[in-house]
Amino acid sequence: MCRLFGFRSIIPSQVHRSLVDAENALGQKSAEHPDGWGVAYYLEGVPHLTRSPRQALGDQLFHRLSGLVASETVIAHVRKATQGVISVLNCHPFQYGRYTFAHNGDVPNFGEKRELLVNEITPSLRRMIFGETDSEVLFYLFLSRLSQYGPLRQPLGAEAIAEAIEYTDARVRALTEDGDSAKLTMLVTDGINMVACQGGPELYFSTHKTHCSDREHCPHLRPECEAPSETGFVNHFLVSSEPLSGENVWTALATGEIVGVDGSMRTFRRRMDAAMPKLPEREEKKLAVL
Repeated sequence: MCRLFGFRSIIPSQVHRSLVDAENALGQKSAEHPDGWGVAYYLEGVPHLTRSPRQALGDQLFHRLSGLVASETVIAHVRKATQGVISVLNCHPFQYGRYTFAHNGDVPNFGEKRELLVNEITPSLRRMIFGETDSEVLFYLFLSRLSQYGPLRQPLGAEAIAEAIEYTDARVRALTEDGDSAKLTMLVTDGINMVACQGGPELYFSTHKTHCSDREHCPHLRPECEAPSETGFVNHFLVSSEPLSGENVWTALATGEIVGVDGSMRTFRRRMDAAMPKLPEREEKKLAVL
């Protein structure tokens, strides 16, 4: 299985430790997941994406990028191929417009189910699939659902993103005969909102630290930085396939849970709907505008 990492903060922050230096850092895990890597980060709301089919640990570009990136929003991924050849087109994250997406898992018998799943995707998005992975198909299935809330060129909110993730999970499981064995841990952001679900492979999140090493000079320090938030509002939000060593306090998500943070940095966590999610009634008549 692959490994993924996501970071959302109220201030631009370095992610070098999370990607390279921590005991369970993403780069360290690439020794076991050598089939490519990718990092997406946002500057002034615009995603910048770098991907490579090389092993992250031995790739100087990965080390250089990790040391330079300071952003409010980052998604990173190291790949262990289950579907598709080792190619930059098959590396995560995937990007369309403002949205970036990473997946850890596998759709069983994807080769047999690919056409069925692709037919669920909006035709204008279908032609954007360039790789061979189940993950990229999941991304465009998610975007097809999300587009029913409004144009993908604009922020559509954390709840719309969460519902589209739930729909993608439920729809894939419904369309595959052995859907219960599908592994669909997914992470997506538009640079403002960030949402992740635990669809089989482990996933952890963190919203506070035991002790902030910057507490003496950080102007944004709040009680929520070093203790669970009582209001739901946080200064930082991280998700990772494994807890990272250091100051952050990590909580495991149960299978079937979804977690996220919205544009105001308010967090949410809940079970995904076991039934097929439905659009709110007021949204059902909206046309997709891409």
